[in-house]
Order: sequence, then structure tokens, then C-alpha cells
Amino acid sequence: MLRLIALLCAAVLLAGCLAGPNYHRPAINSPAAFRAAPPVPAGTSASLADLKWFEVFKDERLQELERVALVQNYDLRDAAARVEAARANLGIARSDQFPNTSAGADISTVRFSRNGQTPLPASFVPSQNRTFGDATLNLLSFELDFWGRLRRATEAARANLLGAEENREAVITTLVSEVAAAYFSLRELDDELEISRRTLDTRQQSLDLIQNRQSGGVATLLELRQGEQLVYTAAETIPVLQQQIEQTENQISLLLGRNPGEVLRGRTLTEQEMPDVPPGLPSSLLERRPDIRAAEEALKAANAEIGVAKASYFPQISLTGFLGGQGTQLSSLFSGPSAVWNFTPQVTQPIFTAGRLKSNVRLTEALRDSALIQYEKTIQTAFSEVSNALIAHQRVRESRLQQELLVAALQDRTRLAYVRYRGGVDTLLNALDSDRDLFQAELALSQIRLNELDSVVQLYKALGGGWGSV
Repeated sequence: MLRLIALLCAAVLLAGCLAGPNYHRPAINSPAAFRAAPPVPAGTSASLADLKWFEVFKDERLQELERVALVQNYDLRDAAARVEAARANLGIARSDQFPNTSAGADISTVRFSRNGQTPLPASFVPSQNRTFGDATLNLLSFELDFWGRLRRATEAARANLLGAEENREAVITTLVSEVAAAYFSLRELDDELEISRRTLDTRQQSLDLIQNRQSGGVATLLELRQGEQLVYTAAETIPVLQQQIEQTENQISLLLGRNPGEVLRGRTLTEQEMPDVPPGLPSSLLERRPDIRAAEEALKAANAEIGVAKASYFPQISLTGFLGGQGTQLSSLFSGPSAVWNFTPQVTQPIFTAGRLKSNVRLTEALRDSALIQYEKTIQTAFSEVSNALIAHQRVRESRLQQELLVAALQDRTRLAYVRYRGGVDTLLNALDSDRDLFQAELALSQIRLNELDSVVQLYKALGGGWGSV
């Protein structure tokens, strides 16, 4: 008992001893501001990422799709299951720091032969049948964590749990941004389909005019064929767009974790409200982006594993003990003379391992260095993604403004060209050229509007916005 007390006191005194390095966040050289960031008033750090996902875009249909995805998406459900697995693994690792207690019992009946040799003297065996009993209570099975091996293992498991939770948040960020991007792509295809149908109607009217003029001998057969060419070109785009629309709907349905089907629409591209895009401070990315936080937790886990490996150099001290009873009669199994107990301190010290322990430490140190490199790379990638999204938003907005002016000019040109053709002042070729240019310009404007919305989605994602907040 004195020996046990001495060992427990030593364990308390050495409880603060942990093998391996303690974690310290690496110094990161963050830029003062993002490249291509719009000017902000001095002393402010407002960011687009401060908004909740339902505050960025006001389309109620899009918000409903996002809510469904947050509940039913398969990748997100898998990420949640991985969090639970990591939480269970932490419980397993943490349990090793505490004593384990268990109970066991064994009862057996033996028939001894009258002619054979009995294991006991004949005077002690009044009959052939004998019942033996054994009941024990394992009071103690405990490793004294002098060097912090178990605590470092728990530290690594806790970091892995936090990393799994951050990975789940990263899945949420990716998921809802993908839903938003796919929804805007769907609305852009709807816009293109509307443009194509409107253009087809206009060209069909022009073809009817050409046919009437050709019947009256005013228009030539060449002009008729040119008019037919434009009609067929517009008509050919419609089934292609319908195919893309249906496939995009299927893509959204998969993200929502449901069978392929139609997706209800809300606002058109031109009706979407474009939020302001202040990026905030670059240093806030370290706390906001879940992939950066996950990379840091992986670094913490790798750092703790070094302590686990280094603790293997030192002795492992364990205590085991049990209390119970043994007897040949069940009625006397728990009586005083039948009591048994055992207490066993055990020390295990590696002596020669052919370099295994040293190599294991070097392995964990190399893995820690790799995790550090991945952490730094993740941060630099985040800075680059934010900058690229800011550049895209700025330049695409400028392009949209110019494209809108081009479309307005081509609409007026087409109108004037057909007026002059109907009046016999100009040839059909100029009218057809202006119609063709207008069709392509309107399709390009629709694509540019999509790119502008997508740049906001990508910027919000790159800034680590609160997609997961409901």
C-alpha cells in the first residue's frame, strides 16, 4: 500500500511533464490589404463574409434550395458522420488516462473418477461431484502517464475532432456555393432560351416579310435563303439550351440529395440584387475560413503525435490489482478464508529496438513539417482566391456595363436596318448582319451577368462567409 501511495504521489508531481513540443501558432506574413480590394474608410474592417447566406441573395427560391441542401446533401451527411467518428475516437483515447475496473466470475462442476487419481486427497473428497467457484473484481488497471504519452494522444484526438468539425463547415461552404452557382447557371440558361425564342420569333417575322417581297418580285431567292439561315440558326439553339437546362436541374437535384426533377425558379438574372463586396482584413481569414482552421487542427494533431513518439523512449509504468474469492463451495465463495487479492506494479523500459523509436520520432516530425507546409499553403491559397474573386468582380462589372451599351446600340441599329430595308433604302444584308450581331451580343450579356453573380458567390466563399448560419 505504501508503494502504491508513493507511485500515486509521483504521478501527481509529474503530471505536468509532457514529452514533445507544445503547440504555438506559426507566424504568418499576412498582406495589409487584398489585391484589387475596393477602398474602404480608415479604421473599418467590414466584410461581405459578415453577412449570413440568406442576406447575400434575396431570391426566396434559392434560399429554399440552400435549406434543403443543408439537410439532405450526401457529402454533408457523410461529413457529419465523420465528426461523430472523430468524437468517438477522442472518447477512446481519453479513456486510457483513467483506471479501468471490471468484474468476472467463473463457476465449474467437475466429476472425479472413482478409479482414477484425484487432484485432492481422498479424505478431502467426500463425493465424486465437486463445484468450484471463482469471482474477481478488477479494481485497477491503470497506466501512470508520467511522460504525457496518453495526454498527447488525447490532444491529437481532440485536434482531429476539431479538424473534422471544420471540414464539415468547409463542406457546407462548398455545398451552398455550388447550389447558388448552379442556380444562377440555370437562370442564365433560362435567359438564353428566352433570347433565342424571342430572336426566333423576330426572324420568322422577317422571313415572312422576305417571302412576301420575293413573291412580289422585290426580294431575291438569295435573300430568302439568308433569312431562312437565320431562322434555322436560332431554332437550332433552342433544343441545345433545353438539354442544358434539364441537366443543370438534375445537377441541382443531386446537390439537394433528391431524385432528378424540375427546379422551381425565382428571380431572373436582372432581378437579382447585387450586394456590396467589402472584403475586410486579410488577417480575419485565419479565423473565418474553415479550411484554414482545419489545416491548423491537423498541424496541432501532428505536433502532439511527436510527444506520443518521444514518450516511447521512457518507461511505461502500469498498476493492476484485483479483489475476489475462490472456493469449492458456492456458499463460502465470499467468506473471509476464500478471499484473494493481488496488486502488481509493472515497469516496461525499451532497451534495444534497432532504431525503431528514433525512426518513429523522425517520422512524426516529418509529418508535422508536412502539416505546417500544408497550413501555410492553405493560407496563401485563400489570399489568392480572395484576390482573384475581387479582380473578377471588378472587371466583370466593367465588362457588363460596356456590354449593356453594346446591346442597346445593336438593338437600335437592327431596328433602323429593317426600317430602311422595308423602305427600300438599304439591302437585306445589313439588316441580317445587325440581327446576327444583336443575337450574339444578347447571349454574351447574359453570360456576363452570370459571371458577375458567380464572382460574388466565389468571393463570399473565399472570404469564409457564414453559409452555415440559418
